[in-house]
Amino acid sequence: MAKKLYVGNLNYDTTETALTEFFGSVGEVVSATIITDRMSGRSRGFGFVEMVDAVTVQKAINQLNGQELDGRPLRVAEARPPQSRNDRRGGGRDRY
Repeated sequence: MAKKLYVGNLNYDTTETALTEFFGSVGEVVSATIITDRMSGRSRGFGFVEMVDAVTVQKAINQLNGQELDGRPLRVAEARPPQSRNDRRGGGRDRY
């Protein structure tokens, strides 16, 4: 079963192809996605890489966390499950 990694501190010019190749040096990559701003289309500096299994994910964390890609040291960690949009609170004030 595929497992997902969070990849932070990406260079704004890094492509999904470059991310796939970088993580491919550790194991089989299922997908690589860079998150972009809705308005500008510019990278937000983080993304997700899905790899084939938990062993490969742990190997990627151990070998690639802190390694440099396109001039920036990456932060690589196991992705957390997405939060429900109803659970999010914002705006700086209580809503009842």
